[in-house]
Order: sequence, then C-alpha cells, then structure tokens
Amino acid sequence: MLEVDDILSRLRRYPDVEAVNLYAVDAADRLILDTAADLLAAAGPGRVAVIDDCYGALTLGAAAAHGLRDIRVHQDLLTGEQALANNARAIDLADRYSAHDLGPDLLDGVTVVLLRLPRMLSGLAEIAETVARFADPQVTVIAGGRDKYLTPAMNDVLADYFSGVQASRGRQKSRTITATGPKMPGTPQFPLREQLDDIAVQVVAHGAAFSGPRLDIGTRFLLEHLDRMKPDAREAIDLGCGTGILATALAKARPHITVVGTDQSAAAVASARATAAANGVGERVTVVRDDAMAAVGDHSADLVLCNPPFHVGAAVHTGSAIKMFAETGRVLRPGGELWTVYNSHLNYRGVMDRLVGKTDVVGRNRKFTVTRSVCGLHTARRE
Repeated sequence: MLEVDDILSRLRRYPDVEAVNLYAVDAADRLILDTAADLLAAAGPGRVAVIDDCYGALTLGAAAAHGLRDIRVHQDLLTGEQALANNARAIDLADRYSAHDLGPDLLDGVTVVLLRLPRMLSGLAEIAETVARFADPQVTVIAGGRDKYLTPAMNDVLADYFSGVQASRGRQKSRTITATGPKMPGTPQFPLREQLDDIAVQVVAHGAAFSGPRLDIGTRFLLEHLDRMKPDAREAIDLGCGTGILATALAKARPHITVVGTDQSAAAVASARATAAANGVGERVTVVRDDAMAAVGDHSADLVLCNPPFHVGAAVHTGSAIKMFAETGRVLRPGGELWTVYNSHLNYRGVMDRLVGKTDVVGRNRKFTVTRSVCGLHTARRE
C-alpha cells in the first residue's frame, strides 16, 4: 500500500485559491478516513462513494490506504473536482475513481459513503435524501467536519433520512457523524421552488445553492439598479450566478439581451438553468459550470453582474472575489460595465479600479455597496 501520510502531504488546492492560511487537507479529512477504516477495508470495488471531497484527501486517502478502485465521487465545486484530478495525476492514482452527478449513478450498490459535511442544512438534506433513496440498504455514511462549523441540527437532518445517527468524540477540533439504516424517502423534496412576487421571478433551488429559493439582500440591492446597467448591452454575464435570479431578471427586463450564467457549483448551475426555464427565458439564458469565467473568451461581453463571495470554502478570504474581478477585466469589451454588490467593509473599489476600470459607487446602504466599473484605457493597453 502507498503511505497515506505521504499522499496527503503532497495534495494541493490548485486551481482553487492557495494561501498560507488555506489547506488542502485538514484534521476532519484524517478523522473521516480513520473512522471509516474498517468499512473501507471490507468494501469491494465500486462500493464506496465520496461526496464533497474538498481537494481529494478522502478519495485518494481511501485509495492509497486500502487499495480501493472504482471509487465514485461527487463534488459540488468545480475547483474541488479539478484539484482532485490534478492531485490524482500527480501521485499516479487517476485510475482509481470516477466523477458523477449526485444521483443513482453515484450511489447504486454503494455500501460506504464518505462525506464532508456542507455548511448549508439544505445541502445536507438533499445529499441525505439522495443517499437514502439510491444507495444499498446496508449503507453506512461517515460524515465529518470541523467542530466550529457543525451544529446539532445536522444530526437532526440526518435523522430524517436514517434510523441510526451517532456522533463521535471530537479529535483535533473535528468530529464525525455515522448514519445507518436509510429510511426510504417519499416524493423528492428537491429542488425547491418559490415565487418571488416583488421581482416577478420564480426561483428553483437545489440544496447546495447559495441562499436557496430566497432572494438574498445583496442581490436585492443590486436589482434596484437594473435599469441603469449599460442600456445598450447585448451580451451579459451573471458571474457566480447562484440560482440565476440576476440572469433571469435581466433577461425578463430586456427581451433583446442574451445572458450567460456561470458558477462553479453543480447545484447552482442546475438551479439557474431551472430558474431560467421556469420564467420563460431559458432560450436566452445559458448556464455553464465554470471557474470565474475561465472558459469565456476575451472581450466577449458588454455587461457583467456579480455578487462575489467573501470566503473560500469555510475560510473568510477575498481571493475568489479578486480572481473574479481579474477575469472580468479580461472578458469585458472596452467600455463594458461591471456592476457589483459587496459588503461595504471589504472595500473592493480600489481592486476593481485596478483590475477592471474606473469604478464609481452608485448605491450604498447600511451593509452593502453597489459599484459600476467601466472597462477602460488600462484594459485596452493589454490588447
């Protein structure tokens, strides 16, 4: 067998943001692997599924420690999927796993599920419902995370779908929850649907999509400025589209515009596509799973809308937002506009002025700032 500690020490986060306070492996990954060790040793090929493995520690750790093959993996975030692929190639384990959507192909016949607990309870509920519906009736789920992000409500959610739910003792500020005895669920709960009458949009949301079927207050504030956003725009991008509210609202307000929604979350992409279709603009709203518009061509858009994150995974970190602004400067045509809403204390204005173009504050309330950046001369010089 390969030395697991050596494998884990070599993992990287790339292409996700890398920094001295951000790690590819943590104590929760190691605790999940240790807790599941006997189950993994007894599992045959194709009987193990890994869900939301951050950067490959669970998948590659299980493969290395127990010689496992045909591990089935689902990762909501594209950067995690790409990091796992990069790490697997680097340590010659790329043939040990395959990627799947959250559904029957991932779980049919599976007896062991390793899960990094998501912070959103709705995301956990959709995962638990899917495992209970499609996995082997003898399945055992070993779910874990860092203590500071775990809540008693997570046990309650798992108990809705499993008859046995047992939390472990803590170790290195981490903990696992073991779930057994899946209860056959009834009608699928997800995706959720909600009509937002104040903006005349029906939202469709899978469990892991940010803000669920609700309209978060930052997006609501940005929507107040919709009429002022580059009136002559023909190609627009909703960057980090979530459930697709901005993309759908813009397409409904302007019959001649086409919009591309991009997000690295598989749940967000599925939600945004469904939201656009539910509001009759699916033909003009295209949604792609992408990391900060990496696949979008240079100077190909007139307008970009963005409600950027202020965290990377569970850590407060502005690296993802800065990456988004840098790509926006590349994607916008000269004279194109970026409209952004962000928590005012983050003070992104100077960053956008440098990476995109002249940036002005167009709205501010007690919590949020809305800015317009015009792609300017410094962008033209890079051409």
